[in-house]
Amino acid sequence: MSETVSLDFQYTASIEKVWSALIDPNKLAKWVMENDFQPVVGHRFQFRAQPVGGWDGIINCEVLIVEEPNRLSYTWVSAGQENTITWTLQDLGDGKVNLHLEQTGITHAQAREGAKFGWTRMGGELEKVLAE
Repeated sequence: MSETVSLDFQYTASIEKVWSALIDPNKLAKWVMENDFQPVVGHRFQFRAQPVGGWDGIINCEVLIVEEPNRLSYTWVSAGQENTITWTLQDLGDGKVNLHLEQTGITHAQAREGAKFGWTRMGGELEKVLAE
């Protein structure tokens, strides 16, 4: 049985600016990890971090959906987990955007808690990128 991490973040920014932070590899590197992302369905890319413990620091991904500026989805394969990440952006008006994250396919509680912790931290880093 798999589980899902579902988180919402609200930012004071235009939807275009938040979208740009999701698809620009230089901006992604500031709040997620170094990467070779391209917003092209079928593009295979990696996020790379420093290896820690038994983890090699590599996340293999493939872009599944690009619906500018509202939805982006890609696979997220690392440490024996094969997940799907889906970002959904909603313009709330008054210069605010809701960014919804779903990470599906998680197979155990430790991975779920690690994903929640990591995405919550990265959501804070994204706020800093949007303020630049």
